[in-house]
Amino acid sequence: MTEPRDTKRPKDGGKPGALTSDLAARIARARGERAAEASEADVVQARDMTGLSRGLRLGSEFVAAVLVGAGIGYLLDLWLGTSPWILLVMLIVGFAAGVLNITKTVAAMNQATPPPPGSDLGPGDDDEDR
Repeated sequence: MTEPRDTKRPKDGGKPGALTSDLAARIARARGERAAEASEADVVQARDMTGLSRGLRLGSEFVAAVLVGAGIGYLLDLWLGTSPWILLVMLIVGFAAGVLNITKTVAAMNQATPPPPGSDLGPGDDDEDR
């Protein structure tokens, strides 16, 4: 038969000793580090977009601008009876608005995403002009 384990209780009435308070401090520190890593990963994931998501966003913004311009031109043509002329003008305006939207969006995306480490960023301020 096996002997029962020695289950001695602490003499101080069950209060946590130095060993258990050290363990509690290490657990709290590990939980804090894990929460910091998780929040940092969420920020990085929100900031960085995949190539597919960038392409879909830019494509949909461009197509939406062209369709809105064409739709407004079509409705104005119906109302004024000018056949295809306002439609063509508004189609060109929608195209220009789409290109402007894309350039602004790409500039904002590039500014929000830092360059990869070790990349060549071109000449710096301290480089001499030749």
